[in-house]
Amino acid sequence: MFAKFERMTAWRYLRAKRKEGFISVITGFAFTGIALGVATLIIVMSVMNGFKAELLNRILGINGHISIVASAGFPFNNYKQATQDLENISGIKMAMPIIEKQLLASSGRSAEGAMVRGIRKEDILKKKVMRDGFAHMDIEEFTDDVVVLGDKLAKKLGVYIGDEITLISPNGKITAFGTVPRMKNYQVVGTFNMGMFEYDANYIFMPLEAAQKYFGLKDAVSIIDVTLTEEKDLPHMRSVIEKSVSLDAYVYDWKQSNSAFFNAIDVERNVMFLILTLIILVAAFNIITGLIMLVKDKSRDVAVLRTMGATRGMIMRIFFMDGAFIGIVGTAIGVALGLLFCYNIENIRQFLQHISGRELFSSEIYFLSQLPAKVDSLEVVMVVVITLILSFLATIYPAYRASKFDPAEALRYE
Repeated sequence: MFAKFERMTAWRYLRAKRKEGFISVITGFAFTGIALGVATLIIVMSVMNGFKAELLNRILGINGHISIVASAGFPFNNYKQATQDLENISGIKMAMPIIEKQLLASSGRSAEGAMVRGIRKEDILKKKVMRDGFAHMDIEEFTDDVVVLGDKLAKKLGVYIGDEITLISPNGKITAFGTVPRMKNYQVVGTFNMGMFEYDANYIFMPLEAAQKYFGLKDAVSIIDVTLTEEKDLPHMRSVIEKSVSLDAYVYDWKQSNSAFFNAIDVERNVMFLILTLIILVAAFNIITGLIMLVKDKSRDVAVLRTMGATRGMIMRIFFMDGAFIGIVGTAIGVALGLLFCYNIENIRQFLQHISGRELFSSEIYFLSQLPAKVDSLEVVMVVVITLILSFLATIYPAYRASKFDPAEALRYE
């Protein structure tokens, strides 16, 4: 497509002479602008993807895809048979009976509102996120009247393993003198870290039997969490489950309970993509500026080439190659920088925190304890294609302008 003469001339024009150093500086700015724009877009999109994927992984690693919740006053008394029936349905990986209630946890030093979850020990071992969160304690101790606290909640309460806390539930016993809050002391046998601030700072886990005894549910539970084999089967499986439950229960899935949050992430991600694409557009204008100045500086050379027989098409292709080279190399450098940053983002964050002495990714704000990044190859390809299209479009006008030079006018005063 491009002749050897055109390639050689385009390459010589990119290497500015000493007296033309200003043009090489502009070319360098164009390279840098394209590279930084591409790298920034890849990094931001990967962090947004990683944040969403990691958050979803944590949520589904602790909860199920679908929750069957008992109406107030009508707990699931036949939950053992119900969970077996659910697990026999094709597409359901596991059904987990739990009890979940809000109450007040007091240590004598401090008091905090908390969510107590009663759960079976074998169900903890089936969930990887929970199993990893309980990894630093002996799971065999999770029996009888004991509790396991999130490590951040334990710090807020000022308790350590072996201490006791008091759980106070407003739904107490009804007496002749009114409702008396339910209170009981439990020994802390361990702490967990799920890697998600909302759970580590607000949740208390206890054995299911202990929760049944504490909340007076006898042999019943309030929720059955259903985990699916495939996420894509969610609409169908929810329809199947809804047809099988009684009127005393209702069904909701993780998308309903977290819809506002994930919708906000998607909106922010799309807006960030549009904003950062403008950075690449600005960098493309740098290509136009650099090429226009290059064309102006090389007007005598263009005139000589035209008098020697070079066609307008040849001149246009020479300057088009210069602009395309800037776009291609800048894009390649940007992709390399972006991927390198994404694959080492947590190490970079730790380094910047060490240098600045400030926390750059607070788990209290962003819910996660680590900065995630997930590179989507299709998005990277899309960024590359958009950047190259903008870069090629930016070269058309300067190249066309160069091809329109009149040799007689350019050489008249030479």
